[in-house]
Amino acid sequence: MIKVGDRIPSVNIREVTENGVQEINTDDFFRGKRVALFAVPGAFTATCSAKHLPSFANNADALKAKGVDAIACTSVNDAAVMRAWGEHSKTAGKVTMLSDGNGDFARAVGAEADMSKFGLGHRSRRYSMLVEDGVVKQLNVEEPGAFGVSSGDHLLGQL
Repeated sequence: MIKVGDRIPSVNIREVTENGVQEINTDDFFRGKRVALFAVPGAFTATCSAKHLPSFANNADALKAKGVDAIACTSVNDAAVMRAWGEHSKTAGKVTMLSDGNGDFARAVGAEADMSKFGLGHRSRRYSMLVEDGVVKQLNVEEPGAFGVSSGDHLLGQL
């Protein structure tokens, strides 16, 4: 798994913008920015919707006051689902919703998890990280089934 001091792998991810689905390389997304990134196992799932995404959306102003340029959520879901989840959760202007539809990013950072026994297939483990100009500065990986150290509150406390 990726660790503090490692560079984010170069992988293509997707975001739905007003111009449609845009493919973005992680090199470009993280370049020159301080990003609070968090990953969830699935959009619209219980803990992800009730706790994880809100913990970052509710802390958006405080994170930005601590020098975070962008807050991004990634999940192994398609771009349309990520956009719909963001709209449903009212995260516009607070959290950039990034689609890792094929799980390429989750695999590249070593966070892929087989959740087939829950009917979810291969997804991402739950984590958060602070990335500065493409380099991991903080990393908080949850144990399976847990939620706490990957929260927006926890990452805010590390800044």
